[in-house]
Amino acid sequence: MTRSVLIIDDEPLMRLSMLDALRAEGYQAQEASNGEDGLKKTRVSRYDVVVTDLKMPGSDGLQVVRMCKECSPETEVIVMTAHGSVDTAVQAMKFGAHDYITKPFSVDEFLLTVRRAIEVQDLRQENTVLRQALEGQFNFDGIVGKNEQMRQILDKVKLVATTDTTVLVLGESGTGKEVIANAIHRNSPRCDRAFIKVSCAALPETLLETELFGHEKGAFTGAVKQRLGRFELAHKGTLFLDEIGEVSPVVQVKLLRVLQERRFERVGGGETIESDVRLVCATQKDLKKEVEAGRFREDLFYRLNVMPVTLPPLRERKEDVLILANQFLRQSARRAPRAAKKFSASAQELLLRYSFPGNIRELENTIERAMVLAREREEIRIADLCGHTNCPSLGGAVQSECGFCQEGLSSSASVRGTLADVRERCEKEYILSVLAREGWSRSVAAKSLGLSRKALWEKCKRYDIATPDDVESSV
Repeated sequence: MTRSVLIIDDEPLMRLSMLDALRAEGYQAQEASNGEDGLKKTRVSRYDVVVTDLKMPGSDGLQVVRMCKECSPETEVIVMTAHGSVDTAVQAMKFGAHDYITKPFSVDEFLLTVRRAIEVQDLRQENTVLRQALEGQFNFDGIVGKNEQMRQILDKVKLVATTDTTVLVLGESGTGKEVIANAIHRNSPRCDRAFIKVSCAALPETLLETELFGHEKGAFTGAVKQRLGRFELAHKGTLFLDEIGEVSPVVQVKLLRVLQERRFERVGGGETIESDVRLVCATQKDLKKEVEAGRFREDLFYRLNVMPVTLPPLRERKEDVLILANQFLRQSARRAPRAAKKFSASAQELLLRYSFPGNIRELENTIERAMVLAREREEIRIADLCGHTNCPSLGGAVQSECGFCQEGLSSSASVRGTLADVRERCEKEYILSVLAREGWSRSVAAKSLGLSRKALWEKCKRYDIATPDDVESSV
């Protein structure tokens, strides 16, 4: 794209020198001999960069900067000044000028200043495009995507976060239950208080009890001093109990009492302690089945299940896979600037085909591993995702221990279901891969698929595929 630059200067030779330099570099350059003429041109045409002298008869450079930024805020303005007028140039920057250049200057210095102004403008436009793209995705507390089910879940989380309601987050391992718990706390009235996390599966019954409720000195062998429990430490804040389904019946009784009465005693103590804690719990178990099997108290289940939030596995959020993968890629790239910046087309297709039994956690670990294996290459390949050198994409054999080889690159013989089921599953996955490849543009994807926009919209609706900012009435 050809960039346009306007030169405003009352010295003809100066204007001619700058015009020649700009046109030699491929810029579309125009000139004005004074401020009034220059401002008229900016009202008629849009310029990427305006270069103006500060000292001119009539409208001076400060007026040009102020008026130009008012009528065209996206235009970058560079002021030219003599050595004794630097203070005025700084004042011009306060009015919105991008930079100043001191006379006399070389052609190279002048062109570099213009080039930098163009780069700043490009970055600003890129940020605008990215921001507009994100408006078509959900973005709540760092949780990104465009899956419709997750949109509804996050709307629910936003509402419940502002209350003190107990929340039960359900979902497979790696679906982001702790991330949701963090979001609830950070967007709650208790956000400036403690957020305490306890993994119930990591501790045996006796240790979990003291971890939650604390103990008095001498309560048991080894209790050499008093210890405050997590319920005390989380007072006025939020307590997150991960894997609540692993809690023993004894601890379940104590938890029920805390929820009912808002009070408890330390292990080995008689003092009743008041508890003002917002409780968020998470589990990958089906607590209803645990209740039916007699392993979880029914009354405690109903106390915890006030506001259930069930997170879908990543295999049901195929449209979010590449969004999340690119987010993890950007995060890794910030730590290692020379690392890979994108995925190859075949790597993207494999990411969309793989079922991710470990969900988002597995995806994040996969991207981190791929970044290491890609080293300083520009893009991540299939072999980097698989994590071994003897990869099918490099002519090797399918590895039995590699999920990507087994599920992403396996033959159709491993597919299960009726022919209609398999056909629909393949059709959905292929539509997702084409949408991802075409930047989620429904119009471009429809053309690639040989469908009308209406036909593609109907298939997206059938397969519950959400695309950002498509106006259905125009289909």
